[in-house]
Amino acid sequence: MSKLTKYFRDTTEEMRYKVTWPSLEELQKSAGLVLIGSLVFAAVVGLMDVVFNKSLEVFYNSFR
Repeated sequence: MSKLTKYFRDTTEEMRYKVTWPSLEELQKSAGLVLIGSLVFAAVVGLMDVVFNKSLEVFYNSFR
């Protein structure tokens, strides 16, 4: 049990004194960048889905 207690004590100490936390401005910039990147990625995947769906429709309908 003492190993577990030491682990949590050391973890708390490291999080308080050794970790460098970003400022609010840096955090907002990073969050904006992630949001924009996610939207671009979603748009690309959505466009690929539409293109593949239409091409498969054309392919399947060519055999009717």
